[in-house]
Amino acid sequence: MAVLVTGGAGYIGSHMANELIDAGEDVVVLDDLSAGFWWAVPPEATLVQGDAGDQALVARIIREHGVDAVAHFAAKIVVPESVVDPLGYYLNNTVKTRALIETAVRAGVRRFIFSSTAAVYGEPSANPIPEDLPLAPINPYGRSKMMSEWMLRDAGAAHGLGYVILRYFNVAGADPKGRTGQSSPNATHLIKVAAQAALGKRPFMEVFGVDFPTKDGSGVRDYVQVTDLVRAHVAALKHLRAGGESLVCNCGYGSGYSVLEVIDTVKKVSGANFTVKLSPRRAGDPAALTAKADLIREKLHWQPEFDDLETIVQQALAWEERLVRKNAA
Repeated sequence: MAVLVTGGAGYIGSHMANELIDAGEDVVVLDDLSAGFWWAVPPEATLVQGDAGDQALVARIIREHGVDAVAHFAAKIVVPESVVDPLGYYLNNTVKTRALIETAVRAGVRRFIFSSTAAVYGEPSANPIPEDLPLAPINPYGRSKMMSEWMLRDAGAAHGLGYVILRYFNVAGADPKGRTGQSSPNATHLIKVAAQAALGKRPFMEVFGVDFPTKDGSGVRDYVQVTDLVRAHVAALKHLRAGGESLVCNCGYGSGYSVLEVIDTVKKVSGANFTVKLSPRRAGDPAALTAKADLIREKLHWQPEFDDLETIVQQALAWEERLVRKNAA
């Protein structure tokens, strides 16, 4: 048996590939390398360069490698970009996910783990956010993921496909063993951007909005460390293989930090006092998103290990320093 990891050369997908290898799994990574990096894939995994929406290719991978589970990470994830390119997001995140689900069903794959997002909640009426809160995404990114969730649920009901949908909050940090991290030079993740500014890789960083109805006016997010996140996926796989029911779970810690608090932490840990510029809010950004995270702990027995902002920042800084050395080599 093997696990197919789509987008496995990217930030979260490469962590998942490493975690599965550590657990003794056979892993096939499918990635078009448009945003991922071949060197981020663990050498023990099989890397196939291609598109998750290519049904003939996916069917061949499933057949040749004996794939029994799919972990689907391949997606576009930048909220402001989705506002200006909605059709690109619906194609990549929704249409291609539909194709992948159909291929999995036709090939007899019975387990599917889907990378979703807290953006499906939009401007939530409650914080922390429970999974049963009505979905009301306010940007095309969130809508593209919501529609994928609908398709997966319907396919599960019609075809017996077991699934776990994990709604991520803000993913941050890097592999504690230093094997992989957030490597895109133009990434928009807050902690990544702040770490780059601290190391002089950016002349300054921007804060988009300090007029939100939050404790200091900046947006509040639940920052979940990436290794903790992928261990939730491994727990989901174990759950499905044991015959567990299909689930939809938030993946976050249940507490949040403001943008300004994160920046202060990066400055403290790095010792660098980099320039911060205040800018207007971005389209589609909600004021606060924190997870009600009881269900994932109860159903998947998830026990996060790295729930500490300073630890997450230290990992992000260490990875940025590693990238500087790698690019200079």
